[in-house]
Amino acid sequence: MGSYADAAAFRNAAVNGQLGVDPDAAQTVLKKIRLGKDQVENLLRNAGALAEPPKLGNNPVGNAIAAKFVQRADGGGESYATALRNLYNQYQQAEDAIVAAMSHYDKIEQAAEDALASGRQV
Repeated sequence: MGSYADAAAFRNAAVNGQLGVDPDAAQTVLKKIRLGKDQVENLLRNAGALAEPPKLGNNPVGNAIAAKFVQRADGGGESYATALRNLYNQYQQAEDAIVAAMSHYDKIEQAAEDALASGRQV
């Protein structure tokens, strides 16, 4: 899946009616997106377990490494949990886009048919 900006642009185009997708054809894609989103959600739910500090001994080096491990697992920036939240948001954007594009399909098809019937170009 592309970047968050790509997913957001796709969603915005769909929400604004700039693209449509045949609902029957989109069902398989929508199911895969929702499955991926559910899997990421499960990983996020269990990400807290990764934030348990490893038992490296009660000494300055062990404590520093343990603290760094916790921060990388569940902290900000480039942590595992942050990466999962970003991926989840991309799946959500894609799901919203597909649903919106499905809702616009009939309008876009009708506009194309009307244009063909009147001789206009779409």
